[in-house]
Order: sequence, then C-alpha cells, then structure tokens
Amino acid sequence: MGILDFLNQMTANPLLFVAVTLTLGVILVNGWTDAPNAIATCVVTRCMPPRAAILMAAVFNFLGVFVMTKISNEVAVTITSMVNFGENSGRTVIIVLCAAMLAIVAWATLAWVFGIPTSESHALIAGLTGGAMALNGLGAVVWSQWVKVIYGIFISVVLGFGLAWVIGKLVTMICYKMNRPRTEPFFKGAQIVGAAGMAFMHGAQDGQKFMGIILLCVFTLQGTGAAATSFEIPTWLMIVCSLVMAAGTAMGGKKIIKSVGMDMVKLEKYQGFSADIASSLSLVFCSVFGLPVSTTHVKTTAIMGVGAVKRISAINFGVVKEMVLTWILTFPGCGVLAFLVTKLFLAIFN
Repeated sequence: MGILDFLNQMTANPLLFVAVTLTLGVILVNGWTDAPNAIATCVVTRCMPPRAAILMAAVFNFLGVFVMTKISNEVAVTITSMVNFGENSGRTVIIVLCAAMLAIVAWATLAWVFGIPTSESHALIAGLTGGAMALNGLGAVVWSQWVKVIYGIFISVVLGFGLAWVIGKLVTMICYKMNRPRTEPFFKGAQIVGAAGMAFMHGAQDGQKFMGIILLCVFTLQGTGAAATSFEIPTWLMIVCSLVMAAGTAMGGKKIIKSVGMDMVKLEKYQGFSADIASSLSLVFCSVFGLPVSTTHVKTTAIMGVGAVKRISAINFGVVKEMVLTWILTFPGCGVLAFLVTKLFLAIFN
C-alpha cells in the first residue's frame, strides 16, 4: 500500500482520517511516556545530551520497526487479532477504534502530567479490549491471543529484573579491582550502545503495535478486519511513526527520564549499561515469541535489578509503588474509560 493510496482512502473516508489521526495521537503520547525509557539511563548518567539521545531514539525506533518486522510481525498480528468485532459494519468498527484511541490518549496524558511512567502498551491493549467489549461483550475478547499479554507481564518482570541483576553482578565482579575513573570512557560508550539497543527494541515492540492499529483500520474498511494474519507494514508508515514518536519524546520526555533514571535508583554508568543490555535482551525474547510487553515495564524492573546488586535499600520503593499502582490500574481504568467512551460514540455517531 503506497502513501498516495492511503491518503486517497483517508480523503474518501473522513472516519478513517479521524481514526488514523487519533492513533497518531496515541503514538505521540507514547513518545511522552514510553520512548523516554529507552534513553533515560543514558541521559541521567550524562553519556549523551537529551537532544542527541532523542535523535538517536528516533533513528533506532525506525530501525527496530523495520528490521523486526522483516524477521517477525507476530506482535502486530497479536494486536490486530486479540479482539473480535463480529459482523458489525466497517463504520461501526472504526467508531469503536476512534473511541478506544481517544480513551488511551486521555489516560496516558493524565499519567504523564503526574510524571508516572505508565505503560502505553498496556493502555493500548486495555483500550482496544474495552472498546470491543462495549460492542460485543465478553465475546469480543479472543482469549487465545489475550493470554499472551498475561505471559508477557510475568516473563518481562522476571527477565528484566533477573537479567539486570546477573549482568550488574558480573560487571561488578569483573571490574572490582579496576580503577573506576579509567573505566568511565568504556562504560560511557557501552551505555550509548545499550541505549541504542533499547530504542531499537522499543521500536520493534511498540512500533509494531501501533502500526497494527492503523492497518486494522484499513483492513476493516477493506472487509478483512482482524482476519488479516499476513501483511507487510509499508516503510513510509514506519517513518511517520518514528517521527511522531520522536516529537512526543522531545515535547514531554524529561519528566519520565527524571522519574525512571533519577528518582527510582541513583545510577552510575556501569549500572545504566547493565540495565539497557538486560532490557534489550528481554525485549528481543518477547518480540520473537510475539508477546506484546511493555518497554516501560521491562526497563523499570531492569533498573530495580541493577539497584538490588548493591543493596535492596538502594531502590526508592516509593517511586516503585507509584509505578506498580499505575500498572495495576491501567487495565481496568483505561478499559472502563474506553468502554464508556465507545458507548457514547456509538450512541452519537452510529
């Protein structure tokens, strides 16, 4: 699908234009709330200035979407097939998707105002599910796909924390007798590489999710809907997603960078490197197996893992408590909000 064909479809169908615009709004908010996690440790340890880190994140977000989609599009397929809209018309389904995207933007913006790294991935899943349930009840949930979300939550926590602790411990043991100032240049460069890897995997995970929503809108109007299990994401769409995400990071990422990289654990360069490598490896594993996980979830648990290497008291559990509470509230909160907004939209526009 070329960009001109896509623009023609949006011109011919104003509802598709609204749905795509709202989805791009969700991607922008993702830039506020999720993308900063990829570069948070790199910025707070002064390995890179914020502007350079944001530019790097944009480039590697795009590369992550592009390369991982060529290897496996399982994450996008999971997102497009985790709800069932039944025999409803394309117009009705697009209305539901519009309502879900609006609810996600509202939920994520509130979290951003308070500087809490909410999971945009979980908000997307909850919003989609809540909107579909407003249309078809519990029958709208495809449990065989939804269960991958549950697996992803637990696996990402274990991998994020566990790998970060192991890598942090190994680095500490290897460098124990080394002169710390002499190791600084190495870990500065290594952490930049680690942050690039995190940005790459953020694109591989979250980029695919949002591409999946936009393509779901197109498939719905074409009559294939969630049944489309084999598709190719166009390169121009990857570029648009990366640019919008980078704009969001530039606009509002500093709050999240401070919360993740400074308030939770006071990080040194070797710790930031360990957290980035552990997070990247965890996301590679989940992406290959089609598990839609939260990059925020993985990164924050990895930071806790490296903090625990020294001592558990190094972790600011007040910040951790806020994050966990947000994760717990996201599924029911964003889901219910999407359910109510969908009911309202259906009553007004359908």
